[in-house]
Amino acid sequence: MADRIRVLIVDDIPETREHLAKLLGFEPDIEVAGTAASGAEAIEQATKVQPDVILMDINMPDMDGIAATERLSAEVPSAAVVMMSVQGEADYLRRSMLAGAREFLVKPFSSDELTASIRQVYVREKDKIGRAPSPSAPAPRAPAESATAGKVVALFSPKGGAGRTTIAVNLAVAAVGLGRRVVLVDGSFQFGDVALLLNLSPKDKSMFELVPEMDAGGDPDNVDTFTVPHQSGLSVILAPPSPEMADVITPSGVKLVLDALRNRYDLVIVDCASWFNDVTLGILDAADTILTLLTLEITTIKDVRLFLEVADKLGYESKIQLVLNRADATLGIRVADVEHSIGRRVDHTIAGDGRAVVYALNRGVPFVISNREAQVSQDVFRLAQAIAGSTGNGEDDSKAKGKSLFARR
Repeated sequence: MADRIRVLIVDDIPETREHLAKLLGFEPDIEVAGTAASGAEAIEQATKVQPDVILMDINMPDMDGIAATERLSAEVPSAAVVMMSVQGEADYLRRSMLAGAREFLVKPFSSDELTASIRQVYVREKDKIGRAPSPSAPAPRAPAESATAGKVVALFSPKGGAGRTTIAVNLAVAAVGLGRRVVLVDGSFQFGDVALLLNLSPKDKSMFELVPEMDAGGDPDNVDTFTVPHQSGLSVILAPPSPEMADVITPSGVKLVLDALRNRYDLVIVDCASWFNDVTLGILDAADTILTLLTLEITTIKDVRLFLEVADKLGYESKIQLVLNRADATLGIRVADVEHSIGRRVDHTIAGDGRAVVYALNRGVPFVISNREAQVSQDVFRLAQAIAGSTGNGEDDSKAKGKSLFARR
């Protein structure tokens, strides 16, 4: 029998501890390793029993869940904390993540929600220790890359309006122009716009059909049947056509999809939603590189700074690259000001060109195709080259090296 997930339950209400223990007692793969009535007792018990997952109530009299989680992150780092609270405000979520929590459950929650969260954080933590290769045999790849798995690149911004989807689409098309086999995944499962920007129709091919099939043990080789081809040579996996269909998207299913795709493509580019949930966190966990977009707006800069704090706690810091979009010094904020505010350097900049971008959006044609010589296109080609690497194609490579408005020397 496989190892069971050892869970420590922490709540100052005895009836809650008993109820949770009974619920978990019905799960064959989960074992209640102990219970605690306070934050201090949780630290003591966790040190003794070394649980895999800790269910932590956020409001307790002597030491609250956030303070206890901070201590546990340092003293029992192998235990993943699932925070529980009757309040679901964003500030509670942010503070919990900063303390080191891996999941956040709002009371009351169902038994299915509880067990799914426990299993998800357990698998996620095991993956961080050493992500196993996909069990499926890799499909034939381009000769130059036949011995290596592809790279998963997630585009994320904690605030909408930063141009994340526009850059994701154009970056993917630019990478195809550099000779890479690229698939673009619309990871904004409720309100994805990739189809619109590429003038594609979802029809019956989207993550709505693909994820459940993979969750049910579908053949990874079938993933190609769910891709929609674009005239540029890009392959695309679209978001579900209706917001309610996103309910079928699970973190485990998305991971299986990404594992299958990285064995078939040089680059897997994922356009993520602009909020934290278990599916988005699963994508960020799986990504080799996280391109974090920001713009020269105070609210966006503030949100990115907070995201970087959370990302550090989640172990993402080494794979994050900051992309400053719509970089224009005339707005009164300099790159140096941004870097000082967020406490780290900007890795890539993309010039602002509202006319070229809006014209391309309205036509459903990426601007790297419709206006290749524009500065914004050259910046995206340079970003694509930095992510995908040179292919030795003199024409494309030289064009990708154009200087941007704030190019580093």
